[in-house]
Amino acid sequence: QLLPGACCFDSCMSFAAIRGGHLDVTVLGGMQVDEKGNLANWMIPGKREGGMGGAMDLVAGAKKVIIALEHTDKNGAPKLIQECTLPLTGKGCVDMVVTELCMIKITDKGFLVTAMSPHTTEAELRGKTGANLRFVSRMRVMEV
Repeated sequence: QLLPGACCFDSCMSFAAIRGGHLDVTVLGGMQVDEKGNLANWMIPGKREGGMGGAMDLVAGAKKVIIALEHTDKNGAPKLIQECTLPLTGKGCVDMVVTELCMIKITDKGFLVTAMSPHTTEAELRGKTGANLRFVSRMRVMEV
């Protein structure tokens, strides 16, 4: 059941909205985000892929791009790194990253942690991130 104000539309209409610059915010998953705000989210190494689909349109057409992902991959390797090693979906397109551990704003100086899980320490974040982190002086606590 749709809530009041909700609507449904076809793929053609959705791409018209996206490509027409009518999206204020988009939230996507990601495989890697680097400190310059570059995003890689469509190709898994060693797996056959069909292409990046609409993600490229979303990151190019939305006014703000938020990436939601787990802080590390299944092997414990950082997904937030100095420079993406996977093929890019978008260059310099990411504004914010949200993980289970923290919220990070992308700035011209790299990653700025603005909120942290109450169960996370700065040392843990540094250990699980493949790039330099800066922390705001008044850290917000993420609600779990």
